[in-house]
Amino acid sequence: MVRKNEIFGIAVVAILCLLLIGFSQKDTPNYHNRPARYQQLLDLEETFRISNNSATVPTPSIQDVISQQRNIILQELEDYKFPVGDNLEDYTLVTGGQPLRTVIITTWRSGSTFLGDVVNAVPGNYYHYEPLLDYGIMQIRGAPHSESALRTLKSLLNCDYTNLHKYLEFGMDHVYLFTHNTRLWNQCEVYQQYCWNATFLNDFCKLFPFQSMKTVRLRLWLAETLLNDEELNVKVVLLVRDPRGTIQSRKHRDWCPGEPDCDQPNNLCADMVSDYSAAIQLKKRYPERFRAMRYEDLSLNPYDTIRDLFDFLGLYFHNNVVRFLDSHTRVNVGGVSSTFRDSRSAPFHWKMDLNYTEVQFIEENCDEAMKLWGYVRSKNSSTLRDLNPLTSFEIN
Repeated sequence: MVRKNEIFGIAVVAILCLLLIGFSQKDTPNYHNRPARYQQLLDLEETFRISNNSATVPTPSIQDVISQQRNIILQELEDYKFPVGDNLEDYTLVTGGQPLRTVIITTWRSGSTFLGDVVNAVPGNYYHYEPLLDYGIMQIRGAPHSESALRTLKSLLNCDYTNLHKYLEFGMDHVYLFTHNTRLWNQCEVYQQYCWNATFLNDFCKLFPFQSMKTVRLRLWLAETLLNDEELNVKVVLLVRDPRGTIQSRKHRDWCPGEPDCDQPNNLCADMVSDYSAAIQLKKRYPERFRAMRYEDLSLNPYDTIRDLFDFLGLYFHNNVVRFLDSHTRVNVGGVSSTFRDSRSAPFHWKMDLNYTEVQFIEENCDEAMKLWGYVRSKNSSTLRDLNPLTSFEIN
């Protein structure tokens, strides 16, 4: 009898507990139906609750984080070989020096993410990834967008985020604008409150001796504005790819179809012809600060091509760069945006992925561009897979 009473009592207690839980859940705020600001307040309240139950750790100031990053850079550059007679202070804006600045200009799906990451493997590099991302799927060939676009690029290269409100607002909702800048993003993940703070970014950027930038939306002739600026002393690299490979690669991106500047080969190849004409002029006027290269040449011979490119850029071919090439040029890993590729085959997938009708359509729209940049047209469908699509090109 006593045993039955105990069981009955336990059952009653259990029922009461379930009822209490049910009532308490009715009063629990539904975060999904609350305004965002209310959710932020709840999160803040939770933070304070946790803080009251544990030792309070003061948030580092901007200058604390800057000092921390300065030490990280010193460690990164411990085995970096500057030119004889130079040292770190000669290359940082914070000490009155001038960084080595590199700008890569190309178009979508032409190998720029890979090349941009190669340069970013250099210790002490600060990477401005796709600074014109907020302009959407368009090519900037002149007015009305060229003035604002160039102003943005110059501001970033000068480590001046003060008036880049649109750029920073876009970055808050599209964090991949910053995630490729690995040295900045490492701090952003820890100190989110500073990540889009212009004052912090100005000071942070000025610590770095090397700056690189890549953009797929600006056509080459506009880059003369950057080359003309003697204080920037920027070096510009034009990266070109076979239009058949570019168009094939774009087919895999959901943002490209229906966008004339992206999915129409006649627009792509008109830009390639324009870029070739601009390249002739820039090579004459800035022979020490402008270079053009093809993605296919880089892929077929990555180590020698990058070593030669770094000699032009004034960068040391550091072990970090070698390790990056070792790990990113030998196997295919990841999706269509991955930079882990068997580099000898990656540029030529179009020969298997495009049908011959598609190849012919691209070639008909790109005859002049292909001749200028040394790309060989196909003869027929039966020999397409064995086609060597490359011949030499010259800019003169």
